Amino acid sequence: MIVDAHIHTSGRETTGDVLQSLDEAGVDIAFLLAPFLTPPYSLYDRESLRAGNRYLSDLIKDHSERLVGFAVVNPLHPQSAGDLEEAAALPGIRALKMVPTGWYPYDECAHRVYAVAARLNLPILFHSGIFIDGRSGRFCRPSFYEGVRDHPGLRVTLAHLGWPWCDEANAVGVIDRINGIDPAESQFRFDLSFGPPPIYRDEVFRKAIDVIGPRSLQFGSDRFLPCSGAHIRAAIEEVWAILDQLDVAADDRDAIMSGTAMDWLRLRPWQGGN
Repeated sequence: MIVDAHIHTSGRETTGDVLQSLDEAGVDIAFLLAPFLTPPYSLYDRESLRAGNRYLSDLIKDHSERLVGFAVVNPLHPQSAGDLEEAAALPGIRALKMVPTGWYPYDECAHRVYAVAARLNLPILFHSGIFIDGRSGRFCRPSFYEGVRDHPGLRVTLAHLGWPWCDEANAVGVIDRINGIDPAESQFRFDLSFGPPPIYRDEVFRKAIDVIGPRSLQFGSDRFLPCSGAHIRAAIEEVWAILDQLDVAADDRDAIMSGTAMDWLRLRPWQGGN
C-alpha cells in the first residue's frame, strides 16, 4: 500500500485527472493540499484561500475513501481561526496545511489557529526548512514548532525533514522517544518529501530512521497537480531506492510508505505489515 501524504493542487486539475494520475502511479490514498501557490490563489489573499478550500472540497468530496483534503489558512489574517472553522465544515477536509512565511510557528497568531485545530482534531502539515523559490526560510526551523506542545493532542508533521536543519528535526522528534511515548501518540511526525538534495539523502534518511524511527516518518511526493502518474511514481521509486540501499526492513518500509500517514490521520490503526 502507498499513501502519498503531500500532493499540491493548483486549481487546474479535475477529479478525473487526479484519480488517473494516482492509478498510474500506484498510489492508494493521497493527501491533497488546497491551492495556494498558483494564481489566483495566494497565501496573502484571504479570500483566495477560502475559495481554494472550497475548490478542494468540491474536487474530492465524492472520493473521501481515497482523497483526503488539507485546508490552507494564513494566521496573519485576523480571521484565520474562523476560516479554519469554515473549512473544517466542508466535505472531505480532514486536516490543515500551514506555511510559516512572515510569522513564526510560536507566534500568538499561530496559536489561535492551533487551538481550533486541536479542538476539531485536525492534524497540521507544516512546511519546514528552506524554500526553493528563494523566500526566507528563517521562520521555518524545526525547533520553532515546539510551541505546538502547548496544545496537547494536536498532531503535526514537519515536511522535508526540515532541510537543511535535519539534525534539528531529529532532535525535536526524538524527545518523545526519550520519554517513552509511543510514536502513535507523539505530536510530531516528519515527511520525506523533496528536502535534502540527492547527495545528502542516504545520510539524512539513515539518521532519521535510526533516531526518530520509521513510525514517525511518512512518504510524500510533493508533486503539483495536474501531473502524470509517472511523475509521482518517480518520487516513489527514488525513496524505494534509498530504502533498498539502507536495507530497511519490510515492516519499517511499510510504515514509511503508508502506515505512519494512515495512523496520523486516524484512517485506521496501523499495526505493521500492510
